[in-house]
Amino acid sequence: MGILLFLLLDLFAPCYSQTINSVPIINMTVVQVREDLRAGAFAFQIEAYDPDGDKLTYGIRDPAYHFSVNKDTGQASINNTLDRETQEYFRVEIIVSDGVYETSKEITIIVLDANDNAPTFQNLPYNVEVEEDISVHTTVLTVLATDPDLNTGGIVSYKIDQVIPLDGTSVFSISDRGGDIVLNEPLSFTSKSAFYQIKINASDGGGPLYDDPNFVQSTATTAFITVVDVPNLDPQFLNLPNLASVDENSPVGTSVFKVQARDPDTGINDIIYYSIEDTNAPDLFQIDRDDGVVSVLTVFDREELLHINALVELTIKATEAGLNVDGIHANTMAKLQVNIGDVNDNQPRIYKCDGNNCVEQTHFTGDIDEHSSVGLSVSGLNMTVKDPDLGENSRFMLRLQGTDKDAFSVSPISAISESAVLILVKDPIAIDYEKKKVMIVEVVATDATIPDFVSTATVTIQINDINDNIPEFEEQAYKLSVEEHCANGTIVGTVTATDADELDEGLLTYRLLPESMLPYFDVYTDNGTIYVKNGNLLDRERTSSYSPTLQARDSGSNVGSTVLEITILDINDQTPQFYRDYQVFIRENNVLKLQVEARDDDEPNTPNSKIQYGIEDSEYSGNFTIDKDTGMITSIGILDREAIDPELNGVIELNVTATDMGVPPLSSWVIVVINVDDVNDNPPVYLDPDYTFHVKEGERGILVGYVRARDADQTEYNNRISFRITSGSQGNFLCISEPNGDGYRGVIRVDPDVELDYESDRKNYTLMVEATDLGQHTAMTTVEVVVEDVNDTPPVFPSGLTMSVEENSPPLMEVGVIEGSDADTNHSLIYELVSTKCHCNKTWEPCEEQWFILEPTGIVRTSADYNIDYEKCNMVDMTARVVDLYTEKGRNSTEGTVMINIVDVNDNAPEFIPVQEFFVVLSENVEQGTSVASVYATDRDSGENAKITFQVEGVEFDSTNAGEDPQPIGLIFYAETNEQPDAIGNYNGVIRSHQTLDPDRKGKYLVRVKAINLELSTEETIELITVDKSFRVGLRFESPVAEVNANLPYIRGALTGATKAMVHVVKVSSETTRNEQRKEVTLLEAYFVFPNGTALDSDSVVRILNTQDVYEQYGVILQGYGLTGILTGTFEQQENKLELFIMIGLVVALLIVVTVMSTSLVCVRRSYKRKLKAANAMNSAAMVTVEVQKAGPVVPGTNKYTREGANPVLNLNIDSATDLGFDEDGSSADRESLNSLDYNIDLTMTEKGTMPMTIIAEEEEDMGGHVYTEPLGAALAQRGKKGPQPTGLTIANPSLSTTDL
Repeated sequence: MGILLFLLLDLFAPCYSQTINSVPIINMTVVQVREDLRAGAFAFQIEAYDPDGDKLTYGIRDPAYHFSVNKDTGQASINNTLDRETQEYFRVEIIVSDGVYETSKEITIIVLDANDNAPTFQNLPYNVEVEEDISVHTTVLTVLATDPDLNTGGIVSYKIDQVIPLDGTSVFSISDRGGDIVLNEPLSFTSKSAFYQIKINASDGGGPLYDDPNFVQSTATTAFITVVDVPNLDPQFLNLPNLASVDENSPVGTSVFKVQARDPDTGINDIIYYSIEDTNAPDLFQIDRDDGVVSVLTVFDREELLHINALVELTIKATEAGLNVDGIHANTMAKLQVNIGDVNDNQPRIYKCDGNNCVEQTHFTGDIDEHSSVGLSVSGLNMTVKDPDLGENSRFMLRLQGTDKDAFSVSPISAISESAVLILVKDPIAIDYEKKKVMIVEVVATDATIPDFVSTATVTIQINDINDNIPEFEEQAYKLSVEEHCANGTIVGTVTATDADELDEGLLTYRLLPESMLPYFDVYTDNGTIYVKNGNLLDRERTSSYSPTLQARDSGSNVGSTVLEITILDINDQTPQFYRDYQVFIRENNVLKLQVEARDDDEPNTPNSKIQYGIEDSEYSGNFTIDKDTGMITSIGILDREAIDPELNGVIELNVTATDMGVPPLSSWVIVVINVDDVNDNPPVYLDPDYTFHVKEGERGILVGYVRARDADQTEYNNRISFRITSGSQGNFLCISEPNGDGYRGVIRVDPDVELDYESDRKNYTLMVEATDLGQHTAMTTVEVVVEDVNDTPPVFPSGLTMSVEENSPPLMEVGVIEGSDADTNHSLIYELVSTKCHCNKTWEPCEEQWFILEPTGIVRTSADYNIDYEKCNMVDMTARVVDLYTEKGRNSTEGTVMINIVDVNDNAPEFIPVQEFFVVLSENVEQGTSVASVYATDRDSGENAKITFQVEGVEFDSTNAGEDPQPIGLIFYAETNEQPDAIGNYNGVIRSHQTLDPDRKGKYLVRVKAINLELSTEETIELITVDKSFRVGLRFESPVAEVNANLPYIRGALTGATKAMVHVVKVSSETTRNEQRKEVTLLEAYFVFPNGTALDSDSVVRILNTQDVYEQYGVILQGYGLTGILTGTFEQQENKLELFIMIGLVVALLIVVTVMSTSLVCVRRSYKRKLKAANAMNSAAMVTVEVQKAGPVVPGTNKYTREGANPVLNLNIDSATDLGFDEDGSSADRESLNSLDYNIDLTMTEKGTMPMTIIAEEEEDMGGHVYTEPLGAALAQRGKKGPQPTGLTIANPSLSTTDL
């Protein structure tokens, strides 16, 4: 009660003016001090003041001497360090003096925790024994460490720092919080360590200590685990299996071998017993049960044991004396082979062996390839030399003799008992198929001990012709490159080899080595093209290059190789990562400097790893700048706590981004938390410049009014305000301070002992009211008090009142409060709704639905009957009335308006806008990044809620093949969104291709596109109808490529006009020809596509262009640009196989010469006359103009037909531009051949001019009764036909070359 009374006096005291000296006031009760402050560090400030403004001196009574105080400033510093774990709080006495009065007050010191204690292990030491067969995942030991600190500083976590021996690191693990050491792998006393030392680290969760906001303490100890052996292993032989020897006829009891075994359970080491369990020759040997010595049981003869190759096998069993963990006698068995000794009494013999069937033989045959390498053996011999004696007694020597012995060698030179014999190449040069096809040597086998024991055999060797060239690469190494994570099947490069052997032409096959490269890369075996097999495995950050070997093999399995150095190119696939979270504390009125750092694991020193920093837009982001390269964040000027929204409690959060410079750029973000501490740097400010209050006369203690002030400081300590009347009261008024919302107000009342008298001369009072904060900052205001006797003023409705509410808000939610006012001292205000108007579709009109209700208290709430929809109306103008219930006369109410803004929320999904039913895609023209379609969408929401992005979700291909369902394929398309909407708010997305499309695919792509707006989305499937390669049309022009390219716009215009289709030119190239005397021919390749997705093939284009109307309008134009024909079928240009053509030409020429020589004598007379007359006729006809020429039926002696004659080969008009050169006027070479029998008649193309060559019917060659027509007259008659005849367009078949003809 004493403290409460003191506080009340402290609150009321400033309202009265005193003239006597006042006692200093200590206005602090509790102080918090962190325990880790060092001696001499600032601890706290003594908060006290003197009402008279006298200078104060300070002191402290502290029995433990924890603090010392500066008597002038009141700053307390650490004398003896604190320890929260010993004493969490204590009391000290603060002493303050103004020189006249001294006052004291006990305050409580609360010691705040710091992370000054490391965890302490309990129940030490940690020693445990564990049997080796304990189950995996069993807890072998639990450790416990405690930490007396609070919060995260007292939370202990465990980890294993080290295990000795090191190979035991993976054997044990420890639970993070429980301290349970768990067995991860089986133990073994014998094969693993029998003793483990585990270094265990106990760390707390970190906490503040000194200048480190998160200092982590840790302690380490060692646990010792001993592994106990159990009998769980079978005995082991130390020297079995093995081979021993003993001569035949050895006496009984002769020691042969001593068997040794041990118990691997070294901690038990049981006794071992021995026995013979089985043998292939019974009753020959015995074994001692205790010491394992094997000895002779009976005398034996080696020759009687030849059926077992004089090798006795004994199965020895070792058995432990004691029982194992399974309750049985553990045992093991192994074999001992005893070799029976022999004497030398047999000579070596030569055999031909087929499997196990061997027959003694003296003649052998074999074969070998010519020039085989040294050491290669002759195949097909199957020769074996055997000596039935044993050991050195069976040793024999081998050598060669005969005429060809120097070209070969024999292997082995020496052998024991039995050996396969190989005839090896010694001199590859001597083995030459072209010099000697058969070679003969003689193999001689001689006993090494007795030279008279000799056997011989003759060997006939057939020499094979071989392919003796290997494939070769031009380079020893090739440098290639490919991007990481590229698509499967991406071509890395093509590397080919050559082979000098003709028989290997076109037969080389390729292989990529080693096998470990095949998951990443592979090669097409027939053409040497290296491609990516699994692009997902190519990660430059893991492996930046690969060096596989490319192997080429010919038909003879000869192999050549080269090294491929494949560099993995970096792509931007690593997102920048910040090193840590950032939180900083800073007092206001200071400039912030803070550096953030991030890293990017892409290739260093490239745009993919270069990071730039930025700050995302937010409420306070404009107050800071960041260096985009260094990440240094700097505040723009000093920080002001009062500029921050009070609800944020001084905390500013900045969203800082780190973005790399790759394409596309990747980014990440981190929240930087800035805590701005408040200081008392603002004086109180009255909310109103002055005040006027009206008060009724004659009422004691009546409320006069409120003066309101606010201190911008944001902490309660710094913004607490007290009020007092300094002058003008004349003892009639009192002022009391009380909190008021986010500020304080001074309640001015009439003194309870005073009655104001309206009839007196004092009807007005001017009061000076002072507002003071605890920092002694003051503010003054003037209060005019008017004494009235009645209530006759209407209430005031607040003007310019605006509220906001989100659409779809819940029913009866508070939107805002209407706070009216009334100048009358005694009033009671209520509120009534008058009407509402809604702003819908940009027009104000009465609201169809009442979205809001108004309570009498002035609270505006949402209606429970209707849902607020921004898309219907975005503003509501509410007309309301404030009513004063206590009005005594005059108007008691006032109307006003409240503008309620409806805030849009994202409650509408995007909607696709139909543009067209499908899109047409020319597959051959589509490359990476090519646009194939466009989509449009809109969103009924507004602002950010209406932004739309597009994304391709899936792709299927619907083939034109009957019965096939659409098949899903990879995301070969992607969407690119235009960030800005069009004029009516629609967003556009462009669908582009990730790659080139297969030009042979027939059907349509079904692309699922998603329109995304924040968390809402809508899907739509668009159809891309493909125009495949079968619709590619080739047009042949007898003009150079440059000329066709120059005229390309006009050619395309003529073709578009003729076909009414869009003409897409894909290629203009020079057509391959072998006749260099002809004009240059250009091939133009194009597609003719209609908007509905259909296209014209070659036949359709020919049919359209050969119609009369189209030809007259457009065909003449195209012929003017050199169009001579349209290709059908496939028209890819073929390679010139010059050598093949030369060989074929020589053969054909030879046949022609033979044919001409055989028929020339028969045909020369008649052909001579006909050709001479025809040539003269055409020469004369060429000089006659077209207008005066007369039609004639034929040109005798030629293959020319009129249109009526129906040429059986082409049935087309021929002019000088389309002449294939088959007639004598077609070329100078042909004319020379034609007239070589007699005259040389030169009819040049110049003499012909531009006269079109009309197809003329060939004269029938009937040796009897036909009418002879003069050739000149016939030619002139033929040229005399009236009017030019349509020439039409030719159709060329590329499978039939004019040069070949």
